[in-house]
Amino acid sequence: MSGQARLAFCAWAATLASACALLPLVAPAGWLFQAGLLLGVQGAVGTVMRRTTPAGPPAVAAQAVVSLLLLTFVFVRGDAVLGVLPGPEAVEAFGALLAQGTADVGRFSIPAPGTDGIRLLLVGGVVVIGLLVDMLAVTYRAAAPAGLPLLALYSVAAGLSPEGGSRLWFLCAAAGYLLLLLAEGRDRLSRWGRALDGGAGAARSGGTAPPPVRTGRRIGAVALGIALVVPAVLPSLGGGLLDAARQGRGTGNGGGTVSAVNPLVALQDSLNQPDNRTVLTYTTDAESTSDMYLRIVALDRFDGTSWKPSERRITDLPRPLPPVPGLSPSVGTERVTTSFRAAGWYAQNWLPMPYPAAEVRIDGRWRFEPEGRTLVGDRGQTTRGVRYEVDSLVVRPTARQLSNAPAPSPQIMEEYTGVPESLPSVVAETARNVTEGAAGSYERAVRLQDWFSSQGGFRYDTRVKAGSGSAAIARFLEDREGFCVHFAFSMAAMARTLDIPARVAVGFTAGSADGSGGMTVGLQDAHAWPELYFEGVGWTRFEPTPSRGSVPEYTQPDLPSPDRPDVPEPRPDDSAQPLPEPSESGECVPGRGTEDCGAAGVPRDGGAAAGGGFPVGRTLLVAAPVLLAAGILALPALWRSRVRSRRLEGGGGPGDRTIAAWREATDSAWDLGLLPQESATVRTAAARVVRLGKLEGEATEAVHRLATAVEQALYAPEPQSARGLAEDVRRVRAGLWAAAGRGARLRALLLPRSAVRAVWAVSERWSAVTGRWSGSVRRALARIRPSRQRV
Repeated sequence: MSGQARLAFCAWAATLASACALLPLVAPAGWLFQAGLLLGVQGAVGTVMRRTTPAGPPAVAAQAVVSLLLLTFVFVRGDAVLGVLPGPEAVEAFGALLAQGTADVGRFSIPAPGTDGIRLLLVGGVVVIGLLVDMLAVTYRAAAPAGLPLLALYSVAAGLSPEGGSRLWFLCAAAGYLLLLLAEGRDRLSRWGRALDGGAGAARSGGTAPPPVRTGRRIGAVALGIALVVPAVLPSLGGGLLDAARQGRGTGNGGGTVSAVNPLVALQDSLNQPDNRTVLTYTTDAESTSDMYLRIVALDRFDGTSWKPSERRITDLPRPLPPVPGLSPSVGTERVTTSFRAAGWYAQNWLPMPYPAAEVRIDGRWRFEPEGRTLVGDRGQTTRGVRYEVDSLVVRPTARQLSNAPAPSPQIMEEYTGVPESLPSVVAETARNVTEGAAGSYERAVRLQDWFSSQGGFRYDTRVKAGSGSAAIARFLEDREGFCVHFAFSMAAMARTLDIPARVAVGFTAGSADGSGGMTVGLQDAHAWPELYFEGVGWTRFEPTPSRGSVPEYTQPDLPSPDRPDVPEPRPDDSAQPLPEPSESGECVPGRGTEDCGAAGVPRDGGAAAGGGFPVGRTLLVAAPVLLAAGILALPALWRSRVRSRRLEGGGGPGDRTIAAWREATDSAWDLGLLPQESATVRTAAARVVRLGKLEGEATEAVHRLATAVEQALYAPEPQSARGLAEDVRRVRAGLWAAAGRGARLRALLLPRSAVRAVWAVSERWSAVTGRWSGSVRRALARIRPSRQRV
């Protein structure tokens, strides 16, 4: 097998090894065989084209065309011309499959079924990555940058995998990349050997290059070290709110899921699942489970486009939890204990709990967010298969207590009553019309709830397009059909326009009895509801969604409770007692030690306050990997610029400066594609640079002057002065760049071929260090061995 064919095979193997990280996401794994076959044909076409034409673009174009024809034949041959040519109908079919695949990704849990849409996303993505890897590693002989598309492929798999990507798949991807580096190094060494030594002005002769296997191993060690260190210093995003598998580290990361940034579409997918896959099971000592809403997180920030959780300070999990903010001792409560068990497939960062929780007993790395009283996983901790026990309070305020609640603190009012300027005026006008004549905040809240749930003519429909922005709320009020998020977000926004502090909670309803005394919560129990704040009672649940959940008793003042007839009503004088001030909130305040703000449990959706603003955090999270990739890509160019500057500045004796100038001239030609021939004489090498580089005039004369100076430095008794050689090097470089094409110049600027000298230098230094250490160890063992013999 030729060196080029061997390199193409290694590129195929590296891509396929990285694609193996996607295997846990889809079942069955037949798509991988399809991808491997298409990659093999793609690589074979590239090998044939590179043998017939030396230019790179024709080979890449041929591979791209053949790949498109193959994808057309595999996925839409019924709509294609002659089964392989992608006509207008085939393009339309491709679009439909891509849309189906995107929807299926959000609809199914991991492992998802291999639908046609999902297979197109997988196979097409792998084929595109394979084309990039083959182009970089084989066509343009740059195996190191080819690791970036491989890293992108593995990162997608690790990001979507419920376990974040297992070690086995990481080792497969790493082994494929190392194999590619080794093959490229072997090919380079077999083509032109090693370069001139920069010391003493003499050519290295008789030296033996390190074996390619050893060199590849050292390069691989450095690459793997970077791969393991870099992710440790980059920020990460948390999983989705109801994320069963597709946590996304920001995508939301069974069925659909709810992302911390935009929970609507995924929550809608959860509700539309044909199978009500079990998420949680629990047993409780509560008298009734109708109010057992399992809250995950509160969305308290409305910026006009969506509701999101604010950045909050998180702490170690206290036992017991601190007192409930705003809850007065005069309000009736009952402490209940509930034991939970999460399904083995259900993995997300937030812990579903009844609100308000008083104490949580759970193993693992969990932290506490005080404002929302939620638990969030730290350092990869998820709910997968966990068992935990929660002591929570069933809060039973009376209608009179809610009606007589004093005004909230200015801090609560400022944070939880703000609405964006983009909110249409119809929202506030509708809120005023619905609550006209109401005596206070409590009565206004009850009227809003009743209007949505029974009096306003609204219809519950999970097929309605999701949306939580200002325009979506106005459209919902006009069309009057939607599902829980529409009702919750609209009531919360309308309550804020009436100066009632409001936020939206996301989680699950109580579920259904399992027949053995326990309860089962499924995907179809996913729910969203508004929480309104009343001083002395705290955050209070309302239920505006018709046919979902249970309407709280305290919103039905004229109806006795049939479920709990023995629960005594508070004494009349209870409601007259003054209610205490609410406890301090756990929000992030600038300048007050916010080092824990925005930690792993609560996603950084921008550095803005609750009222919105420029999304600094999200921008940094997106920019950090981009800047890192750009920095990695810029390293060869920066190293090359530094080396050029050092060589032309001149250091050491005249002979050293002459050899450095000659090396810079030949490396400049190497960067533009003129491979060096170290076995040739200096004059032969100079003539070759002139001929292949198409030099003329001053550039040709400069090359010959440099060659003459090198001969004098190598063989003359006293080397002559090296004056003017730096200027000659600049003339040669300018001539080479003028004759080269635009693509060659861009490649020489961004990915200079001579940058491989840095790898060789690191390899040689590593060999020297390991040689010294191994020698020291052998000498130490030699001294120890005689003493053992004497004993």
